[in-house]
Amino acid sequence: MGRKKNAENAAAAVAVAEKKTVDATTAAASSMTSVVDRAQQRARSARDRLPDLARFGLALLLNFSLSSVSEAGLKWLTQDELTSIARESDSMLGTIVSAGWKIFLLTLGWFGDYDGYDLASLALLSHGPTAYLLSVFYGIRPLTAGVYLVSNVVSYFVPFLLFRELSGAHSAAPGTPNREIVIDRGIQVLTSILAGLVYNVVLFLACRTFLPTTLVLHFVDIPTVEPATDAVLLGLGRRPDMLVLSLLFGIAARTFIFTPLVTTPQTAEDEQSADFDPVSATLGQTVAWNLWGYTTQTKVSIKRTAAAVLATAVSTYLQCTLTIRGVESLGAAVWAGVWATATLATGLSLRYVGSI
Repeated sequence: MGRKKNAENAAAAVAVAEKKTVDATTAAASSMTSVVDRAQQRARSARDRLPDLARFGLALLLNFSLSSVSEAGLKWLTQDELTSIARESDSMLGTIVSAGWKIFLLTLGWFGDYDGYDLASLALLSHGPTAYLLSVFYGIRPLTAGVYLVSNVVSYFVPFLLFRELSGAHSAAPGTPNREIVIDRGIQVLTSILAGLVYNVVLFLACRTFLPTTLVLHFVDIPTVEPATDAVLLGLGRRPDMLVLSLLFGIAARTFIFTPLVTTPQTAEDEQSADFDPVSATLGQTVAWNLWGYTTQTKVSIKRTAAAVLATAVSTYLQCTLTIRGVESLGAAVWAGVWATATLATGLSLRYVGSI
């Protein structure tokens, strides 16, 4: 009887000790979470105290600083491999145009309310075609092309991450419309694969039709065009880098277009557009409704797809004509047009999926 009572007392003591341990662990975790939350709040408070234009100026300065550091690091890490295909001309006009275009993209991102993930996606979409061209057709090592791509993405991502708060769409904040869609891993994977497949198909069709001729005629001294003439769908068995880049493009397009699209709530304008009566409307109202009488979600998809197409087309053209030796203007325009077309087709496909 005594031993049974002692065992019960021991068990009770163990239970009490376990409860104290759990309570202490929970308290420690809560304390750590509280510390992190306070740190984030202080950082947010310090950032919010700065005027909007001041934060934009700092973001510009940090972007150019990171670009300079990344360029020096790229030369050191890759033993200056890109010099072998770099254009010799060091025109001041080219430098001004390149810097001006970068400022335009950053301005578009800032005043378009893009966050760090948006800018990182836009940087990948606008620098990926050049990285692919260098790796596949100019024989630059995949490591060098990858470092080139990553360094450009980071230079756009970090400034906006520091000086612009994440949107509800990318932070999946509670209360975000259709939050269950953007946090669903299956939907993320499927939409990324769909977008990547569209890019892959468009590039495959270009390679099987006009692209090899364009590369031969307008890319002087290009080392090889065989990857274009022997292209296979998805790059299976021959060009795994084509498959990898297509998937990266798919992830970027899904992040930049699909996620903001599905998390856009309905507005009063949607109800007004739905109740539009062409019989009683004026001519001006009818014209405006036909030109821009879309739902708010559709307007978001149109604006973001247009921004992605513009960034892809202009950035790719400038990178080819200003930095790669032997690339003629027509050849650069055709190469940029292929990727701009792929971006447009991807935006349309993601809009269709988002409307289901």
